[in-house]
Amino acid sequence: MGVRERTLDVLDLSVGRLLRAGYLKKWSVLGALIGVVAGLGAVAFVYSIRFCSWLFLDVIGGYVPPSSVGEGNSLGSAFARPWAVPLAVGLGGLISGVLVVRFAPEAEGHGTDAAIESVHHNPRGMRVRASIVKIVASAVTIGSGGSAGREGPTAQISAGFASMLARRLDLTPTDARIAVAAGIGSGIGAIFRAPLGGAVLGAEILYRDDLEAEAIFPTFVASVTGFSIFAAFEGFAPIFGYLQPGHFDRLQQLPFYAVIGVAAGLAGILYTTTFYKAVDRFRRLRLPAWLKPAVAGVAVGLMGLVIPGVLGTGYGWLQRAMTQEGLESMALWMILALPIAKILSTSLTIGSGGSGGIFGPGMVIGGFVGASIWMLVSGLSGVPASPAPYVVVGMTACFGSVAHAPLAMILMVAEMTGTLELVLPAMVAIGLATLIVGDRSIYEHQLKDRKASPGHRFRSAMPLLASVPVTTSMERATLTIDAGLSAEEARLALSAVDAHEAPVVDGRTAYVGALTLEALEGSEAAHVRALADTTAPSVPRDATLEDAVEGLATTRFSQVPVLDDHRQILGIVTATQAIDGYRLALQSNLRGVGIAPAGTTLVEATVAEDSRLVGRTLLQARLPTGTVVMAILRDDSLLVPGSSDRVEAGDDLMMLVPEGRGGEVRTIVGGSGDAE
Repeated sequence: MGVRERTLDVLDLSVGRLLRAGYLKKWSVLGALIGVVAGLGAVAFVYSIRFCSWLFLDVIGGYVPPSSVGEGNSLGSAFARPWAVPLAVGLGGLISGVLVVRFAPEAEGHGTDAAIESVHHNPRGMRVRASIVKIVASAVTIGSGGSAGREGPTAQISAGFASMLARRLDLTPTDARIAVAAGIGSGIGAIFRAPLGGAVLGAEILYRDDLEAEAIFPTFVASVTGFSIFAAFEGFAPIFGYLQPGHFDRLQQLPFYAVIGVAAGLAGILYTTTFYKAVDRFRRLRLPAWLKPAVAGVAVGLMGLVIPGVLGTGYGWLQRAMTQEGLESMALWMILALPIAKILSTSLTIGSGGSGGIFGPGMVIGGFVGASIWMLVSGLSGVPASPAPYVVVGMTACFGSVAHAPLAMILMVAEMTGTLELVLPAMVAIGLATLIVGDRSIYEHQLKDRKASPGHRFRSAMPLLASVPVTTSMERATLTIDAGLSAEEARLALSAVDAHEAPVVDGRTAYVGALTLEALEGSEAAHVRALADTTAPSVPRDATLEDAVEGLATTRFSQVPVLDDHRQILGIVTATQAIDGYRLALQSNLRGVGIAPAGTTLVEATVAEDSRLVGRTLLQARLPTGTVVMAILRDDSLLVPGSSDRVEAGDDLMMLVPEGRGGEVRTIVGGSGDAE
């Protein structure tokens, strides 16, 4: 064995020991790795934005936008060449559009939503290329004056690395999901210099009404690490500086913050509605995809000549609005119009296919809602002399409500202002804003709760999965494809055993990924290695059936390889093996507690063409009282039935049935079949 092979074996064994370590030890290491990339990625992204801003807005457009305290605290400049600003923004949109369409279409739009979708449906599926393209395309979009935020790209950068880490280390689907969530939180926590808020956000932003509790510690480690690295380059001061104390000292001030919460909630509804209408309109617009961001960029540039706050992130304008002198230097009509203008400009920039985040613009929108209210009520009893508290509470209430992340945004209030003084007003405002926004969300891939998550559905509906070792349910892999084979040789190998997909291995028989017939169609690639999908799920030998089933549930693949410490395939688990393993575990458990003989029996049956269940939901099926459908096996896919899922002919149902009703249930499911 050569030096290279021995080194690889040592690394494999070390990684294996790490992944089998306890929760805290494992995620202390993995979280730190994700955080390092998040911090460095945030630094690279900020520097890229500064360069692009200098090139497009300063050199070409003759304009320098204001900046926040944490970014230099510049007052900016007037327009030296107004005619060039729309051209600069349009040129940035054109370059961004070409980059995205040509190299990574998944980098289009706001990156946080793409990362959320990955967590729920394929946490190993984010490409590193998409993260790189996202950095460049978003830097060009924002630097040229496009209305977008920085948090989406940084979230996608770190989440993309976490996804790659999950592939390289063969993390279980559960761990891969946690890793990508940690990437989201650490990226946002670093760029906003809010590590605690970012840590909570990574766990909170995945659901409208729930929290990914397992991700709290990993996101905390990743977020602290990412923030520390970013702050080493950019400074540790809050992004908007330290808010002077004394702005909130009487409960009589709370009604004003309640008004801010109501206004911020209404602004959030307008933001969400306008944004997705713009997305829909641009999708139907008959223009090349790469040209749409350029057209939108010109429109945003024209808007910016009238209301400069729509250009770029707008954080510098938020900073100006936090002082009485800065706010009163702006025309009242501009302060009142800026929230709507920022909604329109962001909808144009990102909705057209441009690359950037929607978090930052949401804060600008809410911040100027708060500033508008301060301008209208200043001088009344209980209103602070500085507009800063209203601006800060407004910006957190607006985005906290549409992102359904109230806890994270409340923590960010303290971190972005350097004081806990506004936590109570923020709680009041965010609570009211969230109540007004309701189920609307700025993230279309955000799920309602963990029960709606494909992975968690199996955990809650089939809890015994976690008690079944995956090695007891796997079967031998009947076919593996060598990565060095040609596409035609691989096609013949699959056809010989009538298989739709197979694991791909390299010369050391180590698992590479999965190959499907679809990947072979029309391919001219010389070797299978270029066609193998490296995002396909796998589990280590000490995993449980729960890990394998989550891999089946959250991806399009119908089998999950079981790997040893050297990434060699020990066996595979399909939906059929998962059902069989769960059935045996359930029967054993029921016998163990004395339920099966006296109260309940396990029944499996295939839905016939003439069954009354076909085309109906389980609620409409009217199965005997006490019957519980545990799982459905459909075309090699394992499903946990919901109340609205419709039964199809050929479905295999696994049910818990009251004692003595098994024959009746089999007759209903099997159509004209005889009862027991």
